[in-house]
Amino acid sequence: MLKLNKKRSFFSIFKPLFFLMKNINNIGRYFIMIKDVFKRFTKGSVLRSLIVQEIHDLTVRSLGIVVFISFFIGAVITIQTALNLSNPLIPKSLIAFAGRQSIILEFSPTFISIIMAGKVGSYITSSIGTMRVTEQIDALEIMGINSLNYLVFPKIVGMMFYPFVIAISMFMGIVGAYFAGVFGGFVDGNLFLQGLQEDFISFHVVYAFIKTVVFAFILATVPAFYGFYMKGGSLEVGKASTTSFVWTSVIIIVTNYIITQLLLS
Repeated sequence: MLKLNKKRSFFSIFKPLFFLMKNINNIGRYFIMIKDVFKRFTKGSVLRSLIVQEIHDLTVRSLGIVVFISFFIGAVITIQTALNLSNPLIPKSLIAFAGRQSIILEFSPTFISIIMAGKVGSYITSSIGTMRVTEQIDALEIMGINSLNYLVFPKIVGMMFYPFVIAISMFMGIVGAYFAGVFGGFVDGNLFLQGLQEDFISFHVVYAFIKTVVFAFILATVPAFYGFYMKGGSLEVGKASTTSFVWTSVIIIVTNYIITQLLLS
């Protein structure tokens, strides 16, 4: 019993070190995967059809949930802002200003991306992971096809259309804010439109789309990494999807901080 406790204490001491080494190894494998994606391209006609399919699966099919969430979150932001601006000296146009800044700078590019990490990321991990389990990836490699280019490259290109989704999210968020503010009786329509235009900095939109392009690359590659390198059976596909969602969200949040520090500070 004493020997067993000593073994457990030994492994508990080095457990953080093993965890760190595992993640350093995964980082290295991830960048090697990115390099291999752009080697030995698949036939152009095949890639074109795959890219069109990925655009439909990853971006077009996500529009419904993005529009729904953006509209109501924009409305909620406006209501919460209006309820907290109780001082009569503060102009009501600030409600629209605060809603616009929140939607453009953070909500649409960042929080929609985290939601997409669950929807799109889980789809990518599970689809590639299923191909790994059923040995379809092995069959591609036996046929001399670069499986990473065949599977991951179309997803990267498909996700490059993701900024259009975020643009729609920004628009619908502001529309939701307008409906909640004006029809909820919190602010006059003209004052709301005036607040939307106050102190507008066009670079904030550029900043949001720069973040979106980086997030799109993360959304395409990190889930693909966990799907491509997973081991085990169908049960492990579900675990890989959960792990990819967690790490994709973490990487998006950390990257968001770095980009904000570089571009806005």
